[in-house]
Amino acid sequence: MDLGRYLVDAVVLEGRTYREVARAHGVSKSLVAKLVTRFRVGGYEAIRPRSRAPARVANRTPDDVEDRIVALRKLLAESGFDAGAVTIQHHLRIELGHAPSVSTIWRVLRRRGFVVPQPHKRPRSSWIRFEADLPNECWQSDVTHWKLADDTDVEIINVIDDHSRLAVSSRAVVVATADHVVDLLRQAGARLGFPASLLTDNGRVYTTWSGGGPNAVQIELLERGIVFKHSRPYHPQTCGKVERFHQTLKMFLAHQRAAATIAELQAQIDRFVAYYNGTRPHRALDRRTPQQAWDARDKAHPQATPLRIADGVRVRTDRVSKGGNVTIRYRSKLHHIGVGNDHIGKEVLLLADGLDIRVITRHGELLRRLTLDPSKDYQGTGRPPGPPPGRYKGHKW
Repeated sequence: MDLGRYLVDAVVLEGRTYREVARAHGVSKSLVAKLVTRFRVGGYEAIRPRSRAPARVANRTPDDVEDRIVALRKLLAESGFDAGAVTIQHHLRIELGHAPSVSTIWRVLRRRGFVVPQPHKRPRSSWIRFEADLPNECWQSDVTHWKLADDTDVEIINVIDDHSRLAVSSRAVVVATADHVVDLLRQAGARLGFPASLLTDNGRVYTTWSGGGPNAVQIELLERGIVFKHSRPYHPQTCGKVERFHQTLKMFLAHQRAAATIAELQAQIDRFVAYYNGTRPHRALDRRTPQQAWDARDKAHPQATPLRIADGVRVRTDRVSKGGNVTIRYRSKLHHIGVGNDHIGKEVLLLADGLDIRVITRHGELLRRLTLDPSKDYQGTGRPPGPPPGRYKGHKW
């Protein structure tokens, strides 16, 4: 304002011309004329520097929409649901018929103090993902813990579909058992169809191969032709989808009133599952809900040959050794059974009904059937000794 007032005073008070004042101070004659005109209309206050910012920004998010973004953020977060920009955008479209972009919603949340940048986090582009091509191609299951209002520890069995992330089943129990898992699989299979495979960790709820025989879950899967897959020990990332579902479910439960009973906890879980499956858009599903992703494609079904496991039959898992053998224990004595070098490295099942032994693949292919001779440590294949047909010594395989 000091220069403006000086220019105005030079013209108005000293009577100097516009051209003379402009030349003396290195400004344009039009600027001097403009300042003098403003002074004569509004006095010295009128010649103060004016902001060049536009009075109205055409693409700025309206205040009422920003307020609704913040309100939805608070409502979803307080209810324990996902409160990210994608979810907020989804709800705004339902309410208003339109919504700002995800990046705009993030900027609003950041400006209002709801989001703190975390540049140290690992970028999503570095993650290695896998996903089943069809619904029911693979289900993931796992057990997690929760506490009731009186601090009683309970367990929640979760089953989700690998392709669509659909929450197939979620049940609270006092202690999870194999029978609980079988019951869940049967109920879910009746509603949705049975999966081609099931992926779990190595917990004894799901597998007891290391104990020498199958549990109820393994027998159920064998009899339905469902392939059983296990994650690598101490590598929960293999079952990452159901592990992430645990986290999302617990975030919701933590915002609810602590349940006093299993029934009350199950009601809270059922409410969450209904919202998760049918309302909440999923980032990994191109902003669709799990139910929409489930409905969009044909369903896979079991492909393996069903195996009937009679009462009294023992089932053992093994891998064909480098010598072409598998082992089984009969009356505390270990016996080696020849299968053949053609099957080296294959994972097989041994079904033992007394002395009757069947060696089959996971998909039901019979590799050998024999009557065990307890007097012999090695049960030969009956083939002549030497390399298998078609192979000869000295050839590099």
